[in-house]
Amino acid sequence: MTTSVPSVPERDEIIRRLRGRRRRTLRRSADSVDRGIVAPTEWRRPLVRIAGSAVNVMLGVAMVVAGLFPLLWLLKAALTPTQETLTHPLALNLGSWTWSNIERAWNDVHIADFFWNTIWMAAGSWAVQLIVATTAGFALAVLRPKYGKVLSGMVLATLFVPAVVLLVPLYLTILHPPIIGTSLMNTFWAVWLPAGASAFNVLLVMRFFESIPREIFEAARTDGAGTFRLFWSVVLPMSRPILGVVSILAINAAWADFLWPNLVLRDIAIQPLSVRLPQIAASTDLGVYLAALAIATLIPVVIFLVFQRAFLNSGGIGGAVKG
Repeated sequence: MTTSVPSVPERDEIIRRLRGRRRRTLRRSADSVDRGIVAPTEWRRPLVRIAGSAVNVMLGVAMVVAGLFPLLWLLKAALTPTQETLTHPLALNLGSWTWSNIERAWNDVHIADFFWNTIWMAAGSWAVQLIVATTAGFALAVLRPKYGKVLSGMVLATLFVPAVVLLVPLYLTILHPPIIGTSLMNTFWAVWLPAGASAFNVLLVMRFFESIPREIFEAARTDGAGTFRLFWSVVLPMSRPILGVVSILAINAAWADFLWPNLVLRDIAIQPLSVRLPQIAASTDLGVYLAALAIATLIPVVIFLVFQRAFLNSGGIGGAVKG
């Protein structure tokens, strides 16, 4: 049996056709990935590219202005006398500004006390949510118990239950907790413990743990690492990005929560800013009240920036498994 060898011109023609087919395939795949309102062939035109870039810049500027304008106005109103704010409410320029509003909000209205109450409440909620989310996610994603899929499905099902439906049974549980026998009303535990039951955080952490290669766990077990050592020394150091996400969600949710703390923290001495500020709105000068709102608003922004810098931009699991 003989095999005919193509001549040099035929071989060059075959290579040319294969290259042309490959270029067409790559062009079609690129067009399918970058498909949008404007076709890639149209985007290569100078006028279309300039117009599209201008539209993108204008939309970006509009989003920045829409997001920053309320914060800038609040900062301006906090440093402006009440009469000037009422006379020119939408003006952003500082005509005559003073620090007396912030000083009175911090001292006379005792915002400092409610400020530390809010920090204490948010810190406890953050710690409880982090402990529950990491341990539950580790058990479901890494240890993989026999009925792990059933448990994860039950956790997922709780996301479809409206939070308002759970208010009455949760309130009765806090009022008459089982086993303990002592009411948790007017204690931070009444806020911390329910905050830990966050199914969203558990599923979020579980999905991240599932993305870690199993070879890492097998290598750690081969080296003699137990369950606690695997969790503390292997999984947690590799989970800084997801821990930062959970931290941001937990702290911002606790800082802005009003309904549940208003129900279980009836004692004024331990109320957070989210509960106390609406109560003093009618009896406080407008400038002082806006200064108190500015103090309560800037802290979550600063916390978000700190966690974003420390965790969200940190390295993930790259390089953990060598080929």
